[in-house]
Amino acid sequence: MPDIVKIEYHQTGESVKNTANGMRPMAARAYEERKSQYLLIKAPPASGKSRALMFLALDKIRKQGLKKVIVAVPERSIAGSFAKADLKKENNFFANWEPNDDYNLCTPGMDGSTSKVNAFKKFMDNKEEILICTHATLRFAFEELDESKFNNVLLAIDEFHHVSADNDSRLGELLRSIMEKSTAHIVAMTGSYFRGDSVPVLLPSDEAKFTKVTYNYYEQLNGYNYLKSLGIGYHFYQGKYTSAILEILDTNKKTILHIPNVNSGESTKDKHNEVDTILDAIGEVKKVDSDTGIIHLKRHSDKKIIKVADLVNDNPKDREKVITYLRNIKTVDDMDLIIALGMAKEGFDWPFCEHALTVGYRGSLTEVIQIIGRCTRDSNNKTHAQFTNLIAQPDAADDLVKLSVNNMLKAITASLLMEQVLAPNFKFKTKLSDDDKAGAGEVKIRGFKLPSSKRVKDIIESDLNDLKATILQDDTVLKAIPGNLDPEVINKVLIPKIIQIKYPELSAEEVEEVRQHVVVDSIMKSGELKEVGDKRFIRMADKFVNIDDLHIDLIDRINPFQKAFEIISKDVTTKVLKVIQDVIASTRIQMTLDEALLLYPDKVKAFMDKEKREPSVTSSDPLEKRMAEAIIYLKDLKRKKQSGQG
Repeated sequence: MPDIVKIEYHQTGESVKNTANGMRPMAARAYEERKSQYLLIKAPPASGKSRALMFLALDKIRKQGLKKVIVAVPERSIAGSFAKADLKKENNFFANWEPNDDYNLCTPGMDGSTSKVNAFKKFMDNKEEILICTHATLRFAFEELDESKFNNVLLAIDEFHHVSADNDSRLGELLRSIMEKSTAHIVAMTGSYFRGDSVPVLLPSDEAKFTKVTYNYYEQLNGYNYLKSLGIGYHFYQGKYTSAILEILDTNKKTILHIPNVNSGESTKDKHNEVDTILDAIGEVKKVDSDTGIIHLKRHSDKKIIKVADLVNDNPKDREKVITYLRNIKTVDDMDLIIALGMAKEGFDWPFCEHALTVGYRGSLTEVIQIIGRCTRDSNNKTHAQFTNLIAQPDAADDLVKLSVNNMLKAITASLLMEQVLAPNFKFKTKLSDDDKAGAGEVKIRGFKLPSSKRVKDIIESDLNDLKATILQDDTVLKAIPGNLDPEVINKVLIPKIIQIKYPELSAEEVEEVRQHVVVDSIMKSGELKEVGDKRFIRMADKFVNIDDLHIDLIDRINPFQKAFEIISKDVTTKVLKVIQDVIASTRIQMTLDEALLLYPDKVKAFMDKEKREPSVTSSDPLEKRMAEAIIYLKDLKRKKQSGQG
């Protein structure tokens, strides 16, 4: 199947080289905010978040009067990112990062063991400056400490999206308690920040206390030396996924394969057998190295020996050997294929990876962006990185057809959101006259409303991707993606309602400002751009429009999400497409007065003038059918009012 999303990059080399102050661009940006008590760093994998933290932490304990640094990571394997570093030599910094091995608690053994908790408590009372532990060890130790122990301490939380504002989230509760009852400084770091996944990471009142530093994905990937492009695509299978895996798994490409969670519909419920089936399909196991746990597999196709790491095997001893080997990979030939359930999603560095292949729909956008991050490291063995989602093809004979169609639509929305995150950013301004020309990186639009308040400006600058996630995960929007609703209904009715619910404090004028920005940004990032001479064009509704001629009314007539569905539609059979459309049609979108009033005056009348008839409720055209439903709705409303029921 062709990629739903393909983004080209310019190999500027900027994001991987040090700036004049000895830091990479992301770290330099974070360091400018080093005086902030609460700092939230949003930056992609491999952008240098761990090194940025070292700079910040050393400044706080050497120059700002703090006494200690606690670095909390979600998994033990990530602690290697915070090992000793010669910052004086490598970055011309004023101090080195020198944690004491005695206080690296990311060692084998239970995270909540008495020895680890006691070591944590001992650290809080002695002169040592740096401790590294897992989120779990932090939680267990916190239960035995008073919040005042965190006074003058920097608490750094890596992979911050693991925190939640939910009352049942012990890490989220810990964070709120430390913020309320101590003078601690906090640096929170994440490669993703989609609060729309489920429960917000922070309550709005707590989040407002954080200074935000954002280094976006496009800045990172565009600034690499080798990576030219990233593709995001889908592949359908029927039956068991293990029988279709070789249709998409190319072991000549360095690949991380994530098999489905055992609780998902795609799983056979026997994860170890799934791994064995995949290995047998690829080749013949010649040996398992007793020292490293790495599988040596002779490929059926050409008899070449390839190296495979099995991270599905949850035997602690075997797993530790494999992880140790993976941590020490030095060359492109050291590994060919990693098979994982969850271990390879976060904090795992294999820059040679070219392809992240994931089986089954992933419910968390954070999870998807983390998986994509595994293959987007810069490396001289690749110019293209690929993410592929292998998902079940909807089948009318299957009792779970509704679920599989829903999963397919959700997978499409995930790819659309990834496009929004990974594509270049534009600055949008109001076009005042024909002579009002756009500068570099700007797009000027007639009728476009600029932010009138600081709150709107903050949402646009820091919250746009999360707002898009909320929009794309809305059930009604999900059903509207294939083109079942008029684009203006999506843009002028559905999206404003979601904004109102998400930000109830906004006025109607502020909602409209946010709405225009999110619609324009979504369409520009998903649109096909062309340059002819000194003019720029964007494809809208199957024709190219000069960007200099854009008007907000024109943009509002475009469905910002339909392109991805159209790509998939071309690659499935007519029968499968009908199954998808039938399932969507069966879950009818409720007509509202706002939608009916938007459709009736202009669109229904224009239809009747052209066709010389009313729209038909039995039409195969979903937009005509929707107009007919609007007429029925308004007639019914009129009848109820006349009879005194309205």
